[in-house]
Amino acid sequence: MLKLHSMSLPAVLGASLLCVVVARAQSATPAPDNGSLDVEQLFAGTCGFCHSDGGRAAGRGPQLMNSQRDDDFLHNRIKTGKQGAMPAFGESFSDAQIDQIVKYIRALKPREG
Repeated sequence: MLKLHSMSLPAVLGASLLCVVVARAQSATPAPDNGSLDVEQLFAGTCGFCHSDGGRAAGRGPQLMNSQRDDDFLHNRIKTGKQGAMPAFGESFSDAQIDQIVKYIRALKPREG
């Protein structure tokens, strides 16, 4: 019985590794560039971990609502990231999609209620 377990361990490890590779490939897949980008949902799922309340409040990253940074700075920071602080998303999103994210940031207003 010990031999059966030792033979199945490589199969289990291989299957686990395959799941990790597939998950990484899916997360690196660029978002569709057909105008159907739900920026608010994308922001919540991708950026909301660090930029709290949809970018309206500071979290692990800065508050983005009312940012004093210009659009070019925001676009480039999203695209190239900041070493040790923010990942680069230039491989995941097109320039047009990053522009939509910047537009979303510029439109942020405090939540009512």
